Amino acid sequence: MTHTYNPTAIDAADLEAKLLAPPSAEPLSGEIMTRSKVEFANDGRTVISGTWESDPGTSRWEFLTRAEIIHLLSGAMTVQRDGEEAVELRPGSVAYFPLGWTGVWTVTEPVRKFYVVYK
Repeated sequence: MTHTYNPTAIDAADLEAKLLAPPSAEPLSGEIMTRSKVEFANDGRTVISGTWESDPGTSRWEFLTRAEIIHLLSGAMTVQRDGEEAVELRPGSVAYFPLGWTGVWTVTEPVRKFYVVYK
């Protein structure tokens, strides 16, 4: 079966709210509220996709057991891999965080992204 949905049309009330915390990421600028909804997960949960939102803040991410591809739908953020220059992401940007990627995300405007996590 083909599964389709429009991540820009999801109402914020349909998303589960929680504070950003390990093992997802370590907040560096105090508490950061996030909201998310898983839209797809295969049987082994080796592929998971959905919608994720984050309030502004800075956090450390370590992709040691999974990798992620994101498509930024709204907002703005910078991502900086350890030892590299920061990259700004805006609506329409797509970014890939391969297994082993470690660095800092700074959300400067509330963000909504579509993501695919795979192990």
